[in-house]
Amino acid sequence: MKLTKRSDSVSKDEKQLGVSRRTFMRNTSLATAGGIAAAGMLAPGMMKKAAAKDADPNKPVEQKRTICSHCSVGCGVYAEVQDGVWTGQEPAFDHPFNLGGHCAKGAALREHGHGERRLKYPMKLVDGKWQKISWDTALNEIGDQVLEIREQSGPDAVYFLGSAKHSNEQAYLFRKMASLWGTNNVDHQARICHSTTVAGVANTWGYGAMTNSFNDMHNCKSMLFVGSNPAEAHPVAMQHILIAKEKNGCKIVVADPRRTRTAAKSDHFVSLRPGTDIAFIWGLLWHIFDNNWEDKEFIHQRVFGLEEIREEVAKWPPEEVERVSGVGRDDMYQAAKILAENRPGCVVWCMGGTQHTTGNNNTRAYCVLELALGNIGKSGGGANIFRGHDNVQGATDLGVLSHTLPGYYGLSDGAWKHWSKVWEVDQKWIQDRFDPAEYNGSKPINSNGIPVSRWIDGVLEDKDKIAQKSNIRAMFYWGHAVNSQTRGPEMRKAMEKLDLMVIVDPYPTVAAVMNNRKNGVYLLPTTTQFETYGSVTASNRSLQWRDKVIEPLFDSKPDHTIMYLLSNKLGFSDQLFKNIAVKNDEPVVEDITREFNRGMWTIGYTGQSPERIKEHQKNWHTFNTTTLEAQGGPVNGETYGLPWPCWGTPEMKHPGTHILYDTSKEVARGGGNFRARFGVEFEGQSLLAVDSYSKGCELEDGYPEFTDKMLKQLGWWDDLNAEEKASAEGKNWKTDLSGGIQRVAINHGCIPFGNAKARAIVWTFPDRVPLHREPLYTPRRDLLPEYATWDDKADIYRLPTLYKSIQDIDAAKDYPIILTSGRLVEYEGGGEETRSNPWLAVLQQEMFVEINIVDANNIGIVDGQDVWVEGADKGRVKVKAMITPRVYAGLAFMPFHFGGVFQGQSLLDRYPEGADPYVIGESANTATTYGYDPVTVMQETKVTLCKIIPA
Repeated sequence: MKLTKRSDSVSKDEKQLGVSRRTFMRNTSLATAGGIAAAGMLAPGMMKKAAAKDADPNKPVEQKRTICSHCSVGCGVYAEVQDGVWTGQEPAFDHPFNLGGHCAKGAALREHGHGERRLKYPMKLVDGKWQKISWDTALNEIGDQVLEIREQSGPDAVYFLGSAKHSNEQAYLFRKMASLWGTNNVDHQARICHSTTVAGVANTWGYGAMTNSFNDMHNCKSMLFVGSNPAEAHPVAMQHILIAKEKNGCKIVVADPRRTRTAAKSDHFVSLRPGTDIAFIWGLLWHIFDNNWEDKEFIHQRVFGLEEIREEVAKWPPEEVERVSGVGRDDMYQAAKILAENRPGCVVWCMGGTQHTTGNNNTRAYCVLELALGNIGKSGGGANIFRGHDNVQGATDLGVLSHTLPGYYGLSDGAWKHWSKVWEVDQKWIQDRFDPAEYNGSKPINSNGIPVSRWIDGVLEDKDKIAQKSNIRAMFYWGHAVNSQTRGPEMRKAMEKLDLMVIVDPYPTVAAVMNNRKNGVYLLPTTTQFETYGSVTASNRSLQWRDKVIEPLFDSKPDHTIMYLLSNKLGFSDQLFKNIAVKNDEPVVEDITREFNRGMWTIGYTGQSPERIKEHQKNWHTFNTTTLEAQGGPVNGETYGLPWPCWGTPEMKHPGTHILYDTSKEVARGGGNFRARFGVEFEGQSLLAVDSYSKGCELEDGYPEFTDKMLKQLGWWDDLNAEEKASAEGKNWKTDLSGGIQRVAINHGCIPFGNAKARAIVWTFPDRVPLHREPLYTPRRDLLPEYATWDDKADIYRLPTLYKSIQDIDAAKDYPIILTSGRLVEYEGGGEETRSNPWLAVLQQEMFVEINIVDANNIGIVDGQDVWVEGADKGRVKVKAMITPRVYAGLAFMPFHFGGVFQGQSLLDRYPEGADPYVIGESANTATTYGYDPVTVMQETKVTLCKIIPA
């Protein structure tokens, strides 16, 4: 179903656009150091040579189904194509996620199909000027330089920075490409958005992902939003939230330093000091325990270690919570009472909770709160983690990370053995591709690579302090916004030091203009996701298929085609594509899907064949919009998108798992329990569940994960056929490529990964119990005797990492205002795509800082005035002042979507002609500071210190 088309015209004139570039230019001023970019809207050199074609209005209209490429809600889109031109777009009213809704970004998608600010040709920087070159020239020159660097400095000197904008197939191929090159120096945006979520949640109950879905939130009776502002960051998700509020009487509690647009819809809002999430959550639990509101039976049956949590929570009475977080007793009691009296309820968090040095502590604490209330594994409950990019969930699952192979298998010899078998590539050959030396007792093939959050230090750090052969010398920025990372001034220094920068993107990105280089930068134009096809994983773990809407524009190529051409130049394409057909230089996407189906048993990415995913795409209208279950039709009874784990082989027809850890259903119907991931006992106590198991399970208690030996002990070995027995011998549920172990376990009602308790304590992390620790740049020096950070570490992800030595310096006396950052509804990520879209650019033309009126009056500034915001590391940005009560006195907020201006200097003239964004502005992260979570190396962007002065 779609809306009726408003016009038969397919020309891109002023009237049809709503805002044409001519009208846009006429109605807005041109700025040189921010706001609307000058330099010509239709830069003649590039636009005349490579313009998107016009459509013949007499040609028939084709309708394509695709998925929005912005946040991870996964909204369905109907794209109308005429004569090869994307001429119309409607939100899919029959799509179970967006139900006909679009946010501003989704509504503006069609501009990608015209792409007048796109990068159009391969280019290289020569003496400070961009030159058009051919693909052959670009790949030959890049390949020669990369091979020379490898010969001189080893494979780890080349860094592969991937993308949350890749499809699942491209993400998988990217990680495989880095692996066969011989490095774990590969990562993507998830490191700096939800890596602390994945680590914290997975180490609590088994999987580091959203437990329920946006649709299941209809069943919530309460919701806690902490560090999450879906009204702006995930607008279409907000409709599901409001459905719960309007139809189910759901009570909404918002905990955030700012009074956000989401807070405007809340029943109860609490404003906490940034970086005090642990104090806030333990304060809630203090009231829950004090009033006996916890779910005692759930805790007894399914939670390990909560007594240690009780001991810590006892240290957080209302007075201490208020002293640390700023939230008073009455607000805390009211919030706890709402959550306790309105169950089931969910907790939602985003980067406001994750981007801290204590990020893993925060996410674990959110989980513990839900466990104490008995809200996990239930419809209307859950930890509903909203992801930020369209495929950041999928790219994480597919292993575009420096610490694991696809499917979270890790980097052990066993993990490499498993994937070598899947790839049918000799494991010894792969080992020989890596640097054979040991550093700090570990070989690079088995050690975490440098994460994206620290690539700067991989370039700049003293070589003798890095746990690899040499510094990073070459960077592939493959669909990444560098302005989404902290420490902008140091980043520029790192870019200057590199031998080679290769930017692979539909747009030039900030990396192309902030580097201060004259040579050694290449731009390779890749397509958007609308010029290719494949699968993408939404925040709720559902896989969706995208049709190719149009053919590649200009001289761009799909990412997987570029990977093929590059690997061919680098000499290992035969191994990379051994079981993947390549036609006209483009790998067959379905072959890539089937290959990761053969290997990703850990998280159940094995049952979603391309055929099954496509069948779901064709039948959007058959899925219930709350349960996500198909009601009749070709996929009757299956959950939309076959959300992982979708167990076994595609032939098993597992329906997918809507709600993780739900014991009310059979495993074969999407049920489950907590994962036995951490052994069967700890300190003499059993870790297995007690009197709790999935419906229909023949083992009516806790049990360990399934292996060949366990099948034999249970007498179930002969349930395997001869071929399965041969494959399963000596294997477990994660490494048996036949899927036989999983099939037999599920036939007996068991979940392959075992049945254990969730653990409220994590003995393998720096803090066994989540502890409050003050941010590195704290305004509260008085709290440091009790709540100091960790000592400095010599080696975290190959690099020395500072904690105490930074916190020991009193920055607050010179930088008295807390600085935080976040999203705007109009833009996304680093903003290069969205600020290059005229329909969005007109909506927000200036970079700004939100300041409370008290601070503004004390500083002597007025609304709309230019100000300098200087961070505690002395990076500074020139922005407009927005005087607003949304932030309290002593707190400032900046959005992180801007780029193209650096410390007051416009970089507009550094863009390739015709590829500059319509809107430029300072990057907030030029002013943000050092600080990293010790488990995942998440950057600390949500709390630092600054000073603000008139410009």
